[in-house]
Amino acid sequence: MVFEGIKNNLRGLLIASLCFSATVQSEICVTDDSNAKLCIPSAAQRIIALSPGITELVYAAGAGDKLVAAVSFSDYPEAAQALPRVGSYNRFDQEAILALKPDLLIGWLSGNPREQLSQLQSLGMPIYFSELRNFEDVATSLERFGALAGTTTTATVAASEFRLGVKALRRRYENADPVSVFQQIWINPLMTVNNDHIISEATQICGGVNVFGQLPNLTARIDNEAVLAANPEAIIAGGMGEENHDWLKDWRRFSGLTAVRRDNLFFIPPSTIQRPTPRLLQGTTLLCEHLETARGRR
Repeated sequence: MVFEGIKNNLRGLLIASLCFSATVQSEICVTDDSNAKLCIPSAAQRIIALSPGITELVYAAGAGDKLVAAVSFSDYPEAAQALPRVGSYNRFDQEAILALKPDLLIGWLSGNPREQLSQLQSLGMPIYFSELRNFEDVATSLERFGALAGTTTTATVAASEFRLGVKALRRRYENADPVSVFQQIWINPLMTVNNDHIISEATQICGGVNVFGQLPNLTARIDNEAVLAANPEAIIAGGMGEENHDWLKDWRRFSGLTAVRRDNLFFIPPSTIQRPTPRLLQGTTLLCEHLETARGRR
């Protein structure tokens, strides 16, 4: 009887141990871009993305069907346009977020209001903090989102394809003659980026040199006089829309600029160069083609 009791106790401990082991194994842990460890009990099924770029990354990682909401301007891929909105990236609706009962929020570390993220975190919301600063971060984020959503296979393939595409562009333009470039990211106020920005990495891949690369801030306000003094060989601008070239028209009155004199005023759809997503390959390829055009006009 004593032996049977001991055996039953051991069996119970073994079962409990196996159950605990299964629970531990099902838990998913990643390190986010704030260098914090995030653990969730199982693959996320109800995700809210708090920036348009994050929305796009979640889809690319194969987890678009697990998104229950996004913020305004989350317009790619087309399916994202049908998602419920929870405000904008810089002021979201916390009540709407709570009502949707997400099991994972993916926030933008430098873009979302930190106080709102902190409030949601204090309510027990698991939050992954995203902050992509370079091309490799795009691939890494795809892999992490895939792990959190249980779509590792799709995410791994997407990350691998992105890395291979970047590698091919680097190899193609590694010996290209330098082209001095002004990257315009906004018009009023006039704004650009420094060398730490992902747009500058795209420029460097293509053999371009950012004339404002040494500025201390990631994004910076400048004026026309600064651009005239830098005298870039090419001006690359986005716009307030995917087909809007209007920003470039303003530069044509400065006939002394090398970029104007040689007609090196180029447009790139902003979502392909300003959002850190796999479409960076598309925007960077176009940027490289533009700089090749500039070289041919010397």
